[in-house]
Amino acid sequence: MQLVVLVSGRGSNLKAILDAVTGGALDVSVAGVFSDRQEPPAFQYARRQGIPVYSVVPGKNESRTNYDARLAREVEGLRPDAVALAGFMRVLTPAFLDLFPGRVVNIHPALLPAFRGLDAQAQAVAAGVRFSGCTVHFVDSGTDTGPIILQSAVPVDQQDDEETLAARILAKEHKTYPAALQLLAEGRLRIRKQRALIDWSGRRPRLPRDCVLEWQEIKDSNQNTQNREGSYSE
Repeated sequence: MQLVVLVSGRGSNLKAILDAVTGGALDVSVAGVFSDRQEPPAFQYARRQGIPVYSVVPGKNESRTNYDARLAREVEGLRPDAVALAGFMRVLTPAFLDLFPGRVVNIHPALLPAFRGLDAQAQAVAAGVRFSGCTVHFVDSGTDTGPIILQSAVPVDQQDDEETLAARILAKEHKTYPAALQLLAEGRLRIRKQRALIDWSGRRPRLPRDCVLEWQEIKDSNQNTQNREGSYSE
């Protein structure tokens, strides 16, 4: 699967994706990394692996629709099978999404549909929830409203603030995102009535590493791993 990644900042999820690819756990080829910033830190990870980077910066007074259409044309030039948002800090409009129907995915630091939008970790702490986590979902024109692909949970301690919770969630993000991309690459995902359905039939772990299996080992912080969804039996 040819993958394009969109970033805005430091790119820790981009690094997790690239590490999974180089480690043999994720079967995708990253064709390019795009950003709405001139030189985000995330570009450093791409350059180290020889992956092309592209800055597509919004013009002064450029509308969201015009920018998204311009970005879509640039991305389409690489002929990607899928587009992954990894800390891309813009809500995409149909001008972009309509060119890649059902092929744009994102990761959000909360258990959607709870705590959409910005500062999700702070929202979770303020709400006093006992668990939060991360969600990989298909992207639609809403804010974190697309069909959910995978989720991973973490406990929220009474002593947590936004930063400590964010760090705990981020560790789960780095396992969850590659797993969702692997399922997408294998053609196991389909959308029906705003739900993302996974076909687990006949799946066996990749060797020597399998990012889906690695996600299954860590996805539930409070559940016995003997009862994992989609777990393998011999």
